[in-house]
Amino acid sequence: MPNLKIPKNRIGVLIGKKGSTKKKIEDESGAILDIDSKTGLIEIDVSDIDDPILSLKVEDVVKAIGRGFNPEKALDILEEEVSFFLLDIRDWVGKNTNAVRRMRSRVIGRDGRTREIIEELTETHISVMGNTIGIIGTSFRLNLARRAIEMLLEGRKHATVYRYLEESREEIKLRRTGFRIKQ
Repeated sequence: MPNLKIPKNRIGVLIGKKGSTKKKIEDESGAILDIDSKTGLIEIDVSDIDDPILSLKVEDVVKAIGRGFNPEKALDILEEEVSFFLLDIRDWVGKNTNAVRRMRSRVIGRDGRTREIIEELTETHISVMGNTIGIIGTSFRLNLARRAIEMLLEGRKHATVYRYLEESREEIKLRRTGFRIKQ
């Protein structure tokens, strides 16, 4: 049984109004969540789930909610094509809190605009919380968003990142219609 710990201020979101979010996760996945609201420890019983990938996806749903995602967006992870990825800003800047704050601001942008642009152009969901940046999306789109965020964390100009994403839009459109660009 996997154990996870999420921030205490996210426990209420994981449980939901009258337990609605917890119940929805359990109903859609077959897992059973045992939540300790005092410590933030979540025990996930996946013994009734035959699909090992679904078992891992339940963990990702809980992690995503813990990292700031709206539960409805986090539940998308249970879909076959959708994944969750978590970046730690400290992997780029170390433990310096000012550097982490500066990089978090670069990714969010003024009034959240940079994050919104990346979400719109890649058709993903992004949450920036604490030292982490979470991304939810299909594999190809998630990787585009991840690369764009990594470019920002590496110090690339916003315009360069936006250009990269704009150039990738054509392939996104082709993939949506079932066609692929040969590389």
